[in-house]
Amino acid sequence: MGRDKYPRQSLGALHSQIKQARVLLIGAGGIGCELLKNLVLTGFGEIHIIDLDTIDLSNLNRQFLFRQEHIKKPKALVAKEVASKFNPSCTLTAHHANIKDTQLFPLSFFRSFTLVFNALDNLDARRHVNKMCLAADVPLIESGTTGFNGQVQVIKKGKTACYDCTEKEVPKTYPVCTIRSTPSQPIHCIVWAKSYLLPELFGVGEDEETSDQLDASEDADNAEEIRNLKAEAQALKKIRESMGNDDFARQVFNKVFRDDIDRLRGMEDMWKSRTRPSSLDYETLQSEASSSTDATISPSDQNTWTLLENFAIFKSSLHALSTRLKQNASIAIAATEATNPAAVRPVITFDKDDPDTLDFVTSASNLRSHIFSIPLQSKFTVKQMAGNIIPAIATTNAMTAGLCVMQAFKVLRGDYFRAKMLFLENSGARALNSEPPRPPNPECAVCGVATGQVDVDPERATLNDLVDGVLKSELGYGEEMTIMNEVGPIYDPDMEDMLPKTFGELGVRDESFLTVIDDDEENPRVNLQLAVSSKRKLPVGSRPVVLAPTTAAMEDGGPDEAGQRGKLEIARKAKKATSDRPEELVEANGVTVVIANGAANGMGTGKGKVKRSADEAGLDGADTLKRKLAADNGTGSGVLVDASVVHQDSAKANGDVDGAASGFDQAQAITLDDAAAGDGSIVIDDD
Repeated sequence: MGRDKYPRQSLGALHSQIKQARVLLIGAGGIGCELLKNLVLTGFGEIHIIDLDTIDLSNLNRQFLFRQEHIKKPKALVAKEVASKFNPSCTLTAHHANIKDTQLFPLSFFRSFTLVFNALDNLDARRHVNKMCLAADVPLIESGTTGFNGQVQVIKKGKTACYDCTEKEVPKTYPVCTIRSTPSQPIHCIVWAKSYLLPELFGVGEDEETSDQLDASEDADNAEEIRNLKAEAQALKKIRESMGNDDFARQVFNKVFRDDIDRLRGMEDMWKSRTRPSSLDYETLQSEASSSTDATISPSDQNTWTLLENFAIFKSSLHALSTRLKQNASIAIAATEATNPAAVRPVITFDKDDPDTLDFVTSASNLRSHIFSIPLQSKFTVKQMAGNIIPAIATTNAMTAGLCVMQAFKVLRGDYFRAKMLFLENSGARALNSEPPRPPNPECAVCGVATGQVDVDPERATLNDLVDGVLKSELGYGEEMTIMNEVGPIYDPDMEDMLPKTFGELGVRDESFLTVIDDDEENPRVNLQLAVSSKRKLPVGSRPVVLAPTTAAMEDGGPDEAGQRGKLEIARKAKKATSDRPEELVEANGVTVVIANGAANGMGTGKGKVKRSADEAGLDGADTLKRKLAADNGTGSGVLVDASVVHQDSAKANGDVDGAASGFDQAQAITLDDAAAGDGSIVIDDD
């Protein structure tokens, strides 16, 4: 009771909703740690945490739930263990898994939650969660940070814009924690070369700073992993001590591109759904390199170097940086007259305008890219990408996480209008800015679609069962339609040979999605997104593909006896305005009035009243007219604007017609009135 005292006082009736809420937190990194702490201390009853990553040394400066003894442990499991101590009455469940695994986290999993929080660090996963929450009709609170900037957005199907309603730029900044073990993009390898390997060899390595503080006690669950990290740190330190020797390049190369990769290859669970990397060997590449393969190709920054060319550049840049570091050390010792030369430690940091460091980062990142089957990049491209790496800021994460919980209160109340989009900005006059929630984009390919679900018998279901048995018979589709899965089209009218194929033959799996596009030219429907499920056992004798009842029907006990309750309704696409009808021109008191589509001044059919009398306009005959607003009690009929304060120059500046040329008298009034027309149009009178 004591623990709930202050939240109950602060939140009032909302407190009971929070205690009963079942929420999903995706991501246990910078924002995730702060957000989990906030959710637990606020008193949310049940929280599920999902994260695929393990804890890295670089996480410890901002992800406060983690300590040295947690390195290499799963983030989700450690976060659950630590956060549970903040509030023992909160039920926490951790999942060390990929949120994009639809077998582990199907649509039914998302439907079981009251609210979902996104604390992810990549576009692909964000888009997946956005799509799943829309399909499950579960509110989502999306958040993200870049340096000192942050953003929080509430997403609710049919009420607000979704994550994909506005086109997203490919991010130019990436968290360092995503690059250490399973790189999948060129930028991951570039960050690894720039922020890890270069400092380890020519700067201050992170393992060197903290290796003496690692907890390798016998009761630590990860004692073996800690010993491995210490061994790796000592190996790099030993190699660094041999800098300047002829064997230095070979030792560095075999350490980071062969031995470390072989160790990763031995982690079987890591490569169940990924391509296993292939290590490189210094002696093998040295024997394959011809005499013409040397570092003279470095100025060719627009070309993508081959594997052997990257190998040659790596050796030459390593030698150049080693020589420079030795020279800098000698100069520093002479300048300071140091009695202990070993204590003098000059460092070399990355500079995109420094040819040696840029060559090193380019060649090292390309060698690592080759190992992980990632496309190689030119030196010019690496220079652009390496300059856009912004570190995460702990205070930005904390502020963003706090805003997420504040928005969650509004979602639980159903007050989506007040759930504004929030922005943390370092450049503006205010640190926190907001804007009203944006409405859904009808052209959005994700939320501007109808959603449904089909239950299938995977052994019997064919594409024809879906096309004829569901889409045409039940939903009324015509012949012109296209069906697509995640890979591409699997059916259109020219692909009738695909109809007899089973879902398995077409690659349509359980918990996957199919998109139905209505190609009717006259009155097409919006796209239909169907979730495919084979978990529900169909009744004996039923069809192999059955359209599942909608969410509303499921909550109401399923379809009625006629099978109509909860029938899937698919809206038609809005017809775009056409300009084939010319605008009509009429003349009133010598002033030409434009009537668009036959509706202006209350003339929905081209007929109606253009000019009203002074009495109808509600004028009082005074020389100077006062502004007045029509009230609901019928005493007035319009909004009057005092024309005596409207000047010719301001009218011209606003694109208005010249009063003298049009016969308009400034002493007269402009009446904006929608009462006389009766159809919502606005009448402009020069009474």
